Parts: sequence; structure tokens; C-alpha cells
Amino acid sequence: MRKTVGFAFLCMTAVLLNGQGDFACDTLATAQGDLKMTFIGHASLLFQYGGLAFYVDPDGRRADFAALPKADWILITHHHGDHFDPQAIAALRRPQTRIVASALCQPLPAGAVVMKNGDKREIDGMEVAAVPAYNVAHKRDSGQPFHPRGEGNGYVLSFPGLRVYVAGDTEDIPEMAGLRDIAVAFLPMNLPYTMTPEMAARAARLFKPRILYPYHFSGTDPQQLAERLRDEPGIEVRVRRFY
Repeated sequence: MRKTVGFAFLCMTAVLLNGQGDFACDTLATAQGDLKMTFIGHASLLFQYGGLAFYVDPDGRRADFAALPKADWILITHHHGDHFDPQAIAALRRPQTRIVASALCQPLPAGAVVMKNGDKREIDGMEVAAVPAYNVAHKRDSGQPFHPRGEGNGYVLSFPGLRVYVAGDTEDIPEMAGLRDIAVAFLPMNLPYTMTPEMAARAARLFKPRILYPYHFSGTDPQQLAERLRDEPGIEVRVRRFY
């Protein structure tokens, strides 16, 4: 597996945030400063860039969010309780916090903006795009997909010179082939609700991120994904601790 990427990898360490928790983090160089990515657990992520804190799917079962840095932005992929936690949002928000959510996140937090698949917004000079996230193969006993098309989002965050894709709850859907210039991707393997390692490997081959993090993997061994992409040129799989 090729290890060279088009930007500097600055550190991988464990961080103690305001006395709360020992979380793994990576720091990458963008064209205009560092991006720190903290892996809080399950599907909860924290991105810190330019003095701003961006949370994705904060889940209060994974951390005491009242003890973590306050949010400038909170992005919610969909309405399921392990992604949409109103109490965690309340602990993180301050008057200027902006919240993006999918339409089924009800009751919608005060002041939140709904984004649907295909929507784009500018966030403090950076673009955030909502992209599809849904199931085709994995379904409930009723035949309904665990995540029907159009209900949830993945997000592409465009930091200067570095695009990050957080997939949300999804399988290896055809729309992934339209993703462009993804430097960093987070792909879920939480069975039976998202992807098997085989699906995640197929997904990665559709858009070829330079760095791939398996996340939201629960009981699935993330090394299985690393092994399937071991000889894939240009994709580096990084397995990090997610509580």
C-alpha cells in the first residue's frame, strides 16, 4: 500500500480535551493551516481549523460534551439516536453556534438549517456539501432499508486544499463515483446498518481517497478493510481508536 500523500501528516496522538477523555487525533496540513481531527467515538467527530470547531454527529454516550470545546458548527447526518442527540447539541452550542441537520431531525434544534442531498452552503469561507447516504442491500424485516434514500446526508467539507468526506450511514452507493478530489474519507462499517468490509473497499475504489478512516465500525474488525485495500495504489487506510 502506498504511503505517500499530497500533504504533510503532522501527528497522531492521544489528546486530553478539557479534562474529558483520552481521544485519538490526527493533524493534517491544509493550504492555510492545520486541521486537527479528533475521533470521539462511534460516529462522533471533531474537526478544528482556523480557531473553529466543527462537530459531526455528537453522541452524548461517547463523551461529556459539556467538557469539550464549544461548537462553532454542528453537522447532523440523520435522525437516528446515535447521530442526533439533542442533549449533546445543547451541551455544545452557544449563541453563535450554527447547526446543519437533515429534515427528519425532529424536533429541529432552534435555528438549525436543513440540508438535503445536493445542497451546498458556505461555512466561514468553506463549502459544505450534503451528499446521499442510504442502504440498498441491508433492510429491516419489513423490507424497508435501514436508511432509505433521501432521509440522511453524508457531508463533504472543503477546507483549503483538502476535502474531507464523512459518509454518514450508507452503503457503497453509485453516487460515490461522482465524488472528486477527496483527500480524507470516513466510511462506516456498523453491521447490519451500513457496510461490510467488502462494501467499504468497493466504495473506496469508486472515489479513491488519499487517506481512508474506517469509523462507526462497532463489532466489525477495521483491519479487514485495511487488508482488502492493502495493494490499492494511492489509498492509505488508517485505523484509529473509536470508543
